[in-house]
Amino acid sequence: MRRRTFRGAVAVMALTTAALIGTAGSALACHSDDNRPHPTPGKATPCAEGTDLSQSDVDFKIVKNRLNISKVHEGVTVKRIVVIGGDDGFNDYTPGARGLDKAAPWNDLRAPFSRNGRQADIEKWYLCGTKTEKPTETTTAPTRPTKPTETTKPSAPASSETVAPTSTTAPAAVPAGNESGTGGGLANTGFDNSWLIWIAALLLVAGGGLLALLKFRRKASE
Repeated sequence: MRRRTFRGAVAVMALTTAALIGTAGSALACHSDDNRPHPTPGKATPCAEGTDLSQSDVDFKIVKNRLNISKVHEGVTVKRIVVIGGDDGFNDYTPGARGLDKAAPWNDLRAPFSRNGRQADIEKWYLCGTKTEKPTETTTAPTRPTKPTETTKPSAPASSETVAPTSTTAPAAVPAGNESGTGGGLANTGFDNSWLIWIAALLLVAGGGLLALLKFRRKASE
C-alpha cells in the first residue's frame, strides 16, 4: 500500500512538473520589453461581436516595427488594440490600463519578441471598440418667393373715328347735243326717247291711210 501511494505521488509530481515546464516555455516564447500590453501566447482572440473597428477609423503610421496611432476619428472609441507578430503570440493593449493613455496618441505599440529574442515584425493589427455614425445632414435649399402673376394689360380700344363712306355714284352723262338738259324740246329723263317720235309718226300715217281707204270704199258703194 505504501509503495502504491508513493508511486502515485511521484506520478502526480511528474505531471505537475511537465505542466509547469510547458507553461514556462510558452511564457518564454511570448514576452515583450513593453510593459503596457498583455503578451499572450497562441492565436489572437477576435473582438467581441459588434465591436470591430476599421484601421481607417484612426490616423496611424508603422515605422521600424512600431505602430503609432496619432488620432482617433470623431465618433470612434477604441477599447482594445491587438498587435500580432513573432513565432506564436500577440500583444493586447487596453487604452487607460497598465500605463497606456486612455486617449490617443498611442506610440511605440509593438508585437512580442520571437523565440530567438529579437523584436518581431508586425504581421497584423486590429482595433476593437465602438463607433457612432454621424447623422447625415440634409441641406434644404431656401424656397424662393413666388412672383405674382402678371395681369394681362387691356388692349387699346379701337379707334372711334368713322371713315366716311366713299361715294360710288357718278353723275349721269349728258348726251351730246343736250348739254342744257333738253332734247328736242322734251325734258331729259335719263333715256333716249327719239324712237317714240318715229312710232307716233307711223301711227299717224297709218291712221291717215285707213281714213282714206274708208272714204274710197264709201264712194265706191254709192
